[in-house]
Amino acid sequence: MPLVLLLLMLFGALCSPGQAMSREENTLSKVCLCVSQDHAYPADELMPLTCRGRVRGLEPSRGDIDDALGKFSLTLIDTLDTLVLLNKTTEFEDAVRRVLSDVRLDNDIVVSVFETNIRVLGGLLGGHSMAVMLKEGGQHMQWYQDELLHMAKDLGLRLLPAFNTSSGLPYPRVNLKHGVRGPETRTGTETDTCTACAGTIILEFAALSRFTGDPVFEAHARRALDFLWEKRQRNSNLVGTTINIHSGEWVRRDSGVGAGIDSYYEYLLKAYVLLGDDLFLERFNIHYASIMKYISQPPLLLDVHIHKPLLPARTWMDSLLAFFPGLQVLKGDIRPAIETHEMLYQVTKKHNFLPEAFTTDFRVHWAQHPLRPEFAESTYFLYKATGDPYYLEAGRTIMDNLNRFARVPCGFAAMKDVRTGSHEDRMDSFFLAEMFKYLFLLFAELDDIPFDVEDYVFTTEAHLLPLSLSMAPHSSPSDEELDDSNFDWTCPNTHLLFPDPAFPRILREPIRSAVDKSCPRPAPYREPGMGRPPLRAQDFMANNPEHLELLRRMGVSLIHLKDGRVQLVQHATQAVSAVAAEDGVRFMQEMMELSSQQQKEQLPPRAIQIVSHPFFGRVVLTAGPAQFGTDLSKSSTGVRGFVTVAEPYSGCSEIVNAEYIQGHIALLQRGQCMFAEKARHIQKAGAIGGIVVDDNEGSSSDTAPLFQMAGDGRSTDDITLPLLFLFHKEGNILLEALKEYREVEVLLSDKARDRDTSPAEEVSAPKEEVKPAEAEPAVAQPQEDRDSEKEEKPEEDTDSSSQSVDELLADWREDLEAFKQMEKDEL
Repeated sequence: MPLVLLLLMLFGALCSPGQAMSREENTLSKVCLCVSQDHAYPADELMPLTCRGRVRGLEPSRGDIDDALGKFSLTLIDTLDTLVLLNKTTEFEDAVRRVLSDVRLDNDIVVSVFETNIRVLGGLLGGHSMAVMLKEGGQHMQWYQDELLHMAKDLGLRLLPAFNTSSGLPYPRVNLKHGVRGPETRTGTETDTCTACAGTIILEFAALSRFTGDPVFEAHARRALDFLWEKRQRNSNLVGTTINIHSGEWVRRDSGVGAGIDSYYEYLLKAYVLLGDDLFLERFNIHYASIMKYISQPPLLLDVHIHKPLLPARTWMDSLLAFFPGLQVLKGDIRPAIETHEMLYQVTKKHNFLPEAFTTDFRVHWAQHPLRPEFAESTYFLYKATGDPYYLEAGRTIMDNLNRFARVPCGFAAMKDVRTGSHEDRMDSFFLAEMFKYLFLLFAELDDIPFDVEDYVFTTEAHLLPLSLSMAPHSSPSDEELDDSNFDWTCPNTHLLFPDPAFPRILREPIRSAVDKSCPRPAPYREPGMGRPPLRAQDFMANNPEHLELLRRMGVSLIHLKDGRVQLVQHATQAVSAVAAEDGVRFMQEMMELSSQQQKEQLPPRAIQIVSHPFFGRVVLTAGPAQFGTDLSKSSTGVRGFVTVAEPYSGCSEIVNAEYIQGHIALLQRGQCMFAEKARHIQKAGAIGGIVVDDNEGSSSDTAPLFQMAGDGRSTDDITLPLLFLFHKEGNILLEALKEYREVEVLLSDKARDRDTSPAEEVSAPKEEVKPAEAEPAVAQPQEDRDSEKEEKPEEDTDSSSQSVDELLADWREDLEAFKQMEKDEL
């Protein structure tokens, strides 16, 4: 007999902008419960474009994403407590019976410990909490005898083997049937895990321990948190993104509040709220102080290096950090929450959805949007904290965009590209578990909600765990002595925070103007004799102290980004006067117009082709151009020469090895001076071209858009040689080639050219030209002749040096495959 998967569908009849929302519209009475027969159940997820269920192993693998699927009817379990919140108790009761009769947890399948914990274990515990509440009400679930809790304990026991490590940090994956160790498990060989993966266990495991009376789960979760806390960087009090589960060494030392770390911070604060253990609050407060000191640059939240926290680690932000304003509300720090949320809202309005990642100037970095709920979550919490109807408007924007762009006949489809509106055949379980919860709560009146949500804590998957668990029997907390200076015991009083209803609007206004480049403003009134604004955008120089002081007076702050650019943000309230604030607004508008014009004038990328033995033109590095020097697009031959490392490597003073640089292409390192200054020094030394390698270790086309080198603010007509830019990863290819071979010859040109590999062998040119600068990041691209695979390899290719080249090329082919996948998403 066909089984049913309940899909919640939104209707899109919303008010036009500017109108008040009626009670009818405020209550999500336009939420409809639709029954979709035979589409997904009992599969883990719905594929909304093809109207069928996603069953792991029957669909093409999507890599790590599929680790959330365990053939345990994921979406059904993940949405159990959503049904109760929507007062669909009959449907909830039916869903619970289906879970108990149909779901198996002993499948021979490898799953993510993190995803299974927050979605499945959390879903079972949230369902159990709702079932107990309904049973105590005396009208529903009278037959319930803790069956969901028994399933939750069974699952918890299946996850426990992952914690069998010397550090206590769990393996990232576990086999539901066989555990971790042993060949039949197909897991247990991993060495690294993300901080959030290991640090987002405590709520579910502690709840399981306190519901069942078995302390083993909470003990393991606490041990993992204790280890992460011990491994924090002691000077910055920040944690990295990825850690070795055996040694505790940080594998990735970048630190932020987005992907890889996000819910670790969330669970420290919520563990204090749920469990009442002051230790969690102390740790959160210490981390939070460092976040606000180093990562928060309102309205931006920029990743930094844990050992050098003043050094940004990225020039872009990922959409998962959108949860952070909501966490700041829980903390009671409302002002930065308002500012960051407003930035996110403006980016959402600009692109219809939050791109998976976006740059500090709010352009798309990764174009996907898998219908993530974090922005809706923060919108709900800010509305609860402020009562400002502005956040109802933000919620209505989310609903409208979901209906206009994501809704398809069988559900809601993830956006493959927010720029084109293309869809992906994907509807993750968190869309129903979280997005619908927060949107419903945002618009619902008190009498629309069947129970008091203030009696519950929301997990990171928005599952509801009762605060009464803090009184349940549990293992003794740590004896660690607490430092009272790290406690802020007060909760936010919105009446005191916002005596003036206009205050949140005052905070939002400068951020809106910073993101939205299409909001013309009238020129400010200036008293006679005051003249024009003190600084115009076209005259501004970031290294001019006088200009920086003028910015300060106008309330404009300067954020130095990792790629050498600067980000400007205005806070009108920090200007020295109202007139100065208006000057700042005009300056920001001019700067936006100037930036927009420069983007339109952006040059296409260039090519660096390694033409010497044993590469013979088969390796092409896509390089960033300079806005000065030789225009390679006007050269039919390009510039060809041998590469020599300049001394000093920075190129910021007179070149001391000029006799080797003369007639060669100089290799330089970015930093310490302007690009034009480097170009002048190597040109004086007789170089015929230059290549600047990024000094940011680990930078690559995977994490940054193509870089274009600007001049130094004065005439660069004296620079006549070509200068190109490579990210650190691509620059290392040249450096490694120089280490292995005495002479490396390259061709600098506008695109890859045909090259002779030997007198008897020719490698065909790549069929595709280099893409426009904004469309294709720099990447090492081996240009392979398909026919050459059929030819017999030259005898010298079997020597040891050539074998290492083959290994290099194999790595580059792997990078190319990764790039092709990224290109599908980006373009």
